[in-house]
Amino acid sequence: MRINKFISESGVCSRREADRWIAAGRVACNGRIATLGTPVEPGDDVRVDGVPLRAKRPGVYIALNKPVGITSTTESDVAGNIIDLAGHAERIFPVGRLDKDSEGLILLTNDGDIVNEILRVENAHEKEYVVVVDRPITPMTLAIMRSGVRILGQMTRPCRVERIDDRRFRIVLTQGLNRQIRRMCSALGYRVQQLRRVRISNIRLGDLRPGEWRPLTAAELAGLLPARFGAPSADQPSRNVSAGTPSVQRRPVAVRQSGSCALSASQRKKSGPRPGQ
Repeated sequence: MRINKFISESGVCSRREADRWIAAGRVACNGRIATLGTPVEPGDDVRVDGVPLRAKRPGVYIALNKPVGITSTTESDVAGNIIDLAGHAERIFPVGRLDKDSEGLILLTNDGDIVNEILRVENAHEKEYVVVVDRPITPMTLAIMRSGVRILGQMTRPCRVERIDDRRFRIVLTQGLNRQIRRMCSALGYRVQQLRRVRISNIRLGDLRPGEWRPLTAAELAGLLPARFGAPSADQPSRNVSAGTPSVQRRPVAVRQSGSCALSASQRKKSGPRPGQ
């Protein structure tokens, strides 16, 4: 792999920061000053300012219930960013986004290799949402949503939609256009009052409370990305994954009546270098 990726995966900084260190001549590989394209093989000695890097840390994969008002960003200077909310000891980042005014399930990880696999449209990972709108839902509305709605200059993919009650419905998407559900509803004359993601592929929100997170189980990882996390063969060791018992981690979150969320002062601490994505 390229040396900037090796440095990033060691957990010390982002790829962007690693590029800066390399350009400054601070990185050496096997005793020679590294360049941006230097490849790293197993067993190579990589050092930053003369200090050897530790082996790659175990993968972190967590499910978090994002409250309304939290921003899905790694930017530490953004008040109410999701990294401060999680308060994880490792340097993690969100897989995809969930709008600031939406809530529910979002995945976070320190493993940049899985992000594209999860978000790639052709992999058709389902995302399930429960939506509340401002007026009664008609059968025609559901039929149009199922077949596709024109937004952002294109038709949305066919999807599954079912009515829950007068103003609430469930929708399952396999694509992720910008603010897709809100735009679909707006195109049909509705305003979204609440939007909660309850499932990503085989991973469910369950009874996580707003601001809580838990590690994904090995079974959940295998179901999400079977080619990567499926059961290893007899001659293939299992991956180094920190996804054991799903103990729930709680962070103090003050939810205002409007549904927005405020962080405590301790949660707004700087989260260190940002991961490259």
